[in-house]
Amino acid sequence: MTSAPSTTAAREHDEQVANSGAYEAVIERLSKASVDKHWEPYRDIPWDDPEFLVDQADPRWELPEFDKLGGHPWYRSRPPEVRAMIGLWRVATAMKIGLQFENLLKRGLLNYAYRLPNGSPEFRYVYHEAIEEGHHGMMFQEFVNRTRLPVRGMPGPLSVLAQVAPWIPLISTELFFVFVLGGEDPIDHVQRKLLKDGRTHHPLEETIIRIHVAEEARHISFARHYLRNRVPRLPRHRRLLLGAISPIILGVMARIMLAPPGPMIRRFRIPAHVVAEVYLRNPAAKGEIRDSVGRTRELCGEIGLINPLTRRIWKVMGIWG
Repeated sequence: MTSAPSTTAAREHDEQVANSGAYEAVIERLSKASVDKHWEPYRDIPWDDPEFLVDQADPRWELPEFDKLGGHPWYRSRPPEVRAMIGLWRVATAMKIGLQFENLLKRGLLNYAYRLPNGSPEFRYVYHEAIEEGHHGMMFQEFVNRTRLPVRGMPGPLSVLAQVAPWIPLISTELFFVFVLGGEDPIDHVQRKLLKDGRTHHPLEETIIRIHVAEEARHISFARHYLRNRVPRLPRHRRLLLGAISPIILGVMARIMLAPPGPMIRRFRIPAHVVAEVYLRNPAAKGEIRDSVGRTRELCGEIGLINPLTRRIWKVMGIWG
């Protein structure tokens, strides 16, 4: 059994890809890393270890006081078992949304790979990533199953709309990889903060997150290098269109990943004024959404997707920092 990463995995370093040789070297390095260091959910996670069992009333699921909901008087006044259940519901919902996003991502990656020519340097890495995302989906769903909570993940109408995502590569591979970063960067942002918050976490949750963060570092790196290599060579009109659509996708995706689950609000009868105070009118909550796409925003500026016109769209979407 390969143990989960013992520390917060370092982000992959961005490299200059001024020529095709440098770009291909990055892809080769990422492919080799996927062979040298990877995890499998039913080999590397001791699901049935007594310490890894999920108890809905375990106080380690409680939200900390510095959490936007966890610090609210309404939450602090709930019985301990209710506080634990709310925290577990949030974790389970995040994992359910994560596996649904990765389902869309795998289908898009395979649509992209289907059209790659023989000898394409991207083909092998895309399959490595699809395999790793399959493992992530299995460990996320296994966790959800063990909570015994009726979490749904994405809201129904949004889930239906999201089914178009796997077909984006047939229209624009650049837009697809912006979508990829729109889902992966906010999750990575939140999970890295969680691993550094100094609290004692449930070992199952922490093991899953450490594995996910370590492997997602490669997936995010590939998407960033792909965009850095391709976007500057696009015709001006396509760059302008991509620059206008990107902040819309990033703003929507960040909110999907970070928004409070509606079923949780209804299940625990969280008052509307509490939801408004914690999530809708809270400057810290808005700042979290902006920060969660900060690295992608910097990348978009670097590759020429932000100009006076598109900057207005970033501001309207609430993700301009």
